[in-house]
Amino acid sequence: MSASLSANPTVPPVVEKGSSLWSDAFIRLKKNKLAMLGGIVVILILTACFIVTPILGAFGHDANEQNLANRFAAPGSAGSLLGTDQLGRSMLMRVLEGGQISLLVAILSTLLTVTLGIIYGGIAGYVGGRTEAIMMRIVDGLLAMPFLIIVILFRELISARTDLIAEWLVVNWRLSPELVLRFANLVPLILAIAAFGWLTMGRIVRTAAASLRRQEFVEAARSLGLPHRRILFRHILPNMLGPVIIYATLTIPSFILYEATLSFIGLGIEPPNSSWGILIKEGANFLETYPVVLAIPAIIFSLTLFAFNFLGDGLRDALDPKSSKD
Repeated sequence: MSASLSANPTVPPVVEKGSSLWSDAFIRLKKNKLAMLGGIVVILILTACFIVTPILGAFGHDANEQNLANRFAAPGSAGSLLGTDQLGRSMLMRVLEGGQISLLVAILSTLLTVTLGIIYGGIAGYVGGRTEAIMMRIVDGLLAMPFLIIVILFRELISARTDLIAEWLVVNWRLSPELVLRFANLVPLILAIAAFGWLTMGRIVRTAAASLRRQEFVEAARSLGLPHRRILFRHILPNMLGPVIIYATLTIPSFILYEATLSFIGLGIEPPNSSWGILIKEGANFLETYPVVLAIPAIIFSLTLFAFNFLGDGLRDALDPKSSKD
């Protein structure tokens, strides 16, 4: 009997390799063709604005270089792939640098929005009780205010202080005035958008944190005597990454649109910077005579918004299958 056992050793069971939540979400995302197409377009636009633009600038291509002899040149002529504008400036460089500014404002505003929303909403949802009620009533009161009007007023309030800080940096740190001025103009708009753009994120995080605080793993962490800060930031917040990523992806196109709206009415980006909103505003002045000057930035602007929205919808369906419409 022992010989038969040795001749037929026990075959170890086959263990199937498990898959994580993120790998399952990526598999679902790959099945969404519109989301994948949107992701590819987003990557191409980000690459063009933040990688190709500095390379072209290093080879002497300047978005502000004027050539009045080549005003309104057709695409493909005058040495420019997309033609020139009313001052003979390259539309290709103008669109790329404009996209660089618009995307930079939207991405930095979104990062600040996500940070503020996670901290505020996470604390409100975890603490609960009267503190949560008071904190969320503050959010409801701020949400009742007209967003764009408040952003405009807040931007004008901090613009003067930002200019003073920029002058101090130029004088005391001997930084390049052009570089400081280029980025100092973005700070008031970024802070103004983020200061009132985090409210919806705060409500989303609060709802998720209030649900997670009742889960067994949170109760186990409390029973072990872990401090509340560790429970909140090491156990609860990491489990909310799905909704946060979804909302952040959908927030970027909203902030691009806000920046374009403010720049279009003259309250957004200031010279020497340019953005898609400014390009659309300049092109609207020549809509009847040279519509290409308006069409080029408008098409790129719309394509970017569509791409981010398709990607955000795909991430929502992939990370939260219960919310999928299919």
